[in-house]
Amino acid sequence: MRVAVVQVAYGDEEPTEDRVSRVADLVRGQAGHDLVVLPELWAPGGFAYRDWEARAQPVGGSIGAAMSAAARDAGVMLHAGSIVERPSSGEVGLDGHGLWNTSLVYGPDGGLLAAYRKIHRFGFGAGEPKLMDPGEDIVLVDLPGGVGKAGLSTCYDLRFPELYRRQLDAGATVFIVPAAWPAARVRHWTLLAHARAVEDQCVVIACNTAGTHAGTAMGGHSQVVTASGEALAMAGAGEEVLSVDIDLDAVTAWREQFPVLRDRRL
Repeated sequence: MRVAVVQVAYGDEEPTEDRVSRVADLVRGQAGHDLVVLPELWAPGGFAYRDWEARAQPVGGSIGAAMSAAARDAGVMLHAGSIVERPSSGEVGLDGHGLWNTSLVYGPDGGLLAAYRKIHRFGFGAGEPKLMDPGEDIVLVDLPGGVGKAGLSTCYDLRFPELYRRQLDAGATVFIVPAAWPAARVRHWTLLAHARAVEDQCVVIACNTAGTHAGTAMGGHSQVVTASGEALAMAGAGEEVLSVDIDLDAVTAWREQFPVLRDRRL
């Protein structure tokens, strides 16, 4: 499976509409890949809390429509990162906010394959917990060509290993993790992605944001990690596209060669 990890860099000076158009063109440029992955909240701004209400959209809004078209034009499966979702139905969640941090995945025909609402909200009572409802569902999606299943998670989720055990038990061989992870804690980002790969014997495709917005320097360093913990590729701190070939048969081979998962007791 050939994967393009698109580490988008942006700042506050770039209008959202311009960024959506630019990123759609970046996706179209990845034709020939099987899967393309974008970062978390790259359109509304990962730390732009004050703007989330105004920039919230339903899944079928202008951002989703642009990403659907880009996936179709490129002929790729696209994990379009996440949006601030406000459902057109007026739905509200557990905390009554009516907004979610929602990841969207499109097929090569532009059809929506999956939507994942971020379960763990970052901010310690402020930020996401103050503005957004938590997701409740474990979500997996079939990978192109029927080569396996990918578990979906987002950024801060990476700190909670029990989520990935649930995905593993549901059949995941790959974890896809878009993020807006800041530079101040980028060591945690690289460490935790490797930990989730090693402990669950799954490939981790982790796509972070670059640039500086809302006063926060982003960490970059997107990465693809094998089930045995090898970094196949890692980006730097700026905008970059990683093009990586992943052998998913190697996941099965590694689990048979080093069958640690069979020894789980809890």
